[in-house]
Amino acid sequence: MPDITTIALHTALNGLQARQRAIADNIANINTPHYLANKVSFEDSLAQAVDSGSAAGAAGAGILTRKSLEPTREDGNNVNLDEETLSNVNTGLSYQTVLSAMNSKYSLLKTAIG
Repeated sequence: MPDITTIALHTALNGLQARQRAIADNIANINTPHYLANKVSFEDSLAQAVDSGSAAGAAGAGILTRKSLEPTREDGNNVNLDEETLSNVNTGLSYQTVLSAMNSKYSLLKTAIG
């Protein structure tokens, strides 16, 4: 069974991937009347699961997708392109960082086995 670090990194990658999909959907629907932006959160539940020290808890950390409660424009849409662009950049950087950590972990295991 994988350790808590591996599970937490995998869960983080899944959460960041879900956020990237939500951002893409939001941008694609920027001109759709009454479309409410999706927001993905997982960091708090993942942090709590890791703090508990349970691999099962980290695996079960929830990835929540919710509709944004930000004010809407006249057409009922609340997608903000500037916010989505910034979130996309931050999410991409976070994804690269977590992926690097995962690669380092597997490299260390490969060295230990060899």
